[in-house]
Amino acid sequence: MPRPALEVADIFRNYGAAWRAANAGHVSLAQLKVMSAIERCRTAALGGHVEQCEDCRHTRIAYNSCRNRHCPKCQASAARDWLEDRKAELLPVGYFHLVFTLPAEIADIAYQNKRIIYDLLFKASSQATLTIARDPRHLGARIGITAVLHTWGSAMPHHPHTHMIVPGGGISMDATRWIACRPNFFLPVRVLSRLFRRLFIDMLTAAHEAGQLRFFNRHAGLADRARFAAFLKPLRKTEWVVYAKEPFSGPEAVLAYLSRYTHRVAISNQRLVSLNNDAVTFKWKDYRAEGSERYKTMTLPVFEFIRRFLMHVLPTGFHRIRHYGLFANGNRANNIARARELLAVPRPEQQPPDSTDPEAGSNPCPNCGGRMVTIEVFEKGSTPQYVSSPDGIDSS
Repeated sequence: MPRPALEVADIFRNYGAAWRAANAGHVSLAQLKVMSAIERCRTAALGGHVEQCEDCRHTRIAYNSCRNRHCPKCQASAARDWLEDRKAELLPVGYFHLVFTLPAEIADIAYQNKRIIYDLLFKASSQATLTIARDPRHLGARIGITAVLHTWGSAMPHHPHTHMIVPGGGISMDATRWIACRPNFFLPVRVLSRLFRRLFIDMLTAAHEAGQLRFFNRHAGLADRARFAAFLKPLRKTEWVVYAKEPFSGPEAVLAYLSRYTHRVAISNQRLVSLNNDAVTFKWKDYRAEGSERYKTMTLPVFEFIRRFLMHVLPTGFHRIRHYGLFANGNRANNIARARELLAVPRPEQQPPDSTDPEAGSNPCPNCGGRMVTIEVFEKGSTPQYVSSPDGIDSS
């Protein structure tokens, strides 16, 4: 894929230092590390290697990636590796897509308590789904869930929500049969929504009573127990958004979906349009509009664009992809094997190990399609010693 004309890295390199100076004392260490990683990604600052084609001698420089999970350039390869591991776990059944969203009032305090509240979002949404699925009035089965946290909307506001991918059925409580859900219907959304709301508010209240929450600025008064209870009271009666999308057409469609969602960052480089007059223009989707009217462009002052992007930096070590029920890491392999046995389908064939020469480039020669071989490795902050051929060195 060709390099986009504009990248988040370009914006950070041109304006990052000024933004950091203007916001000194208000930028977290995690945000500073993300900025630094993106600015240095695939530059000489991180070192790299030189590749040469064995056939036509075409040469190119390949700079190292930062591998930061917030970097738009690094997530495509991370997604490919993750998806390869998931292929063998897919079951030959329909899959459903559920979305659990926090109300705007909770999203406001979640930004000040990311680790605690994002974790509660995972716990409440997964527990609600597993509980309703176990209920014999609904499915009466143990199900598996893959959940992904997103904290943004299309224009990068703070909008925490979880996306869940769930097989359309589960293993009976006595583990003797596979119970399939009704066609095009998984679980009742209103029942899920109300249990999700109750579980989350109960968990949030417990976290407040345990002194785990912090409040600042206009929310500082919520540290008081009575004021916090008053803050939550109307939220106990409003409808919380839980959305169930139509089922996927098959396992391949599930993988295609996961490839778009699991390793997504707040904005991709492909959505950036221009950087002019200290402002960034980018494409976004307005979900309140219909049809082609949904697709729009937005222009933000560059400092506001940077603020919005960094708003979505996750706490260090926080897992944004989690598995529950049958897919929980502890016994996932055995549960999937049992599900396949009950569905009377064979285990997927083992793929042969990749025999590619580790010194060969991951991409073929752009000139002749030949095999690219590493001829030099250079360290961080260094430049390659190789003297280019008359054709020059391709550093794209």
